[in-house]
Amino acid sequence: MDQQKVDLFIMTNKDYLPEEKILYVKEKLQSLPEEKLSLISTISFKNPTTILLVSIFLGSLGIDRFMVGDTGMGVLKLLTGGVCGILTLVDWFTISKATKEKNFTKLITLM
Repeated sequence: MDQQKVDLFIMTNKDYLPEEKILYVKEKLQSLPEEKLSLISTISFKNPTTILLVSIFLGSLGIDRFMVGDTGMGVLKLLTGGVCGILTLVDWFTISKATKEKNFTKLITLM
């Protein structure tokens, strides 16, 4: 794998992935064939900042969880008003990390 392409991918997508797993992703990308990087470059990641803003304004409706892909938690928040606001407050602090973990999982499954 071309080192410049790997570095470009990492620089472009580092805000969408967990910081502690960037080195692992870089090592995995370097061991992949050239065609695989072209496929991986087309992945669209969820933006953690956008999800956080949605969580702040519409979190009690569960929309943030639906956007991340946690349908069960989204339904729970929708039906209970964010479990009377408690889960909504917890999500304000955890949804960005959850979004980055979902992006990482999506990337690893394609590698």
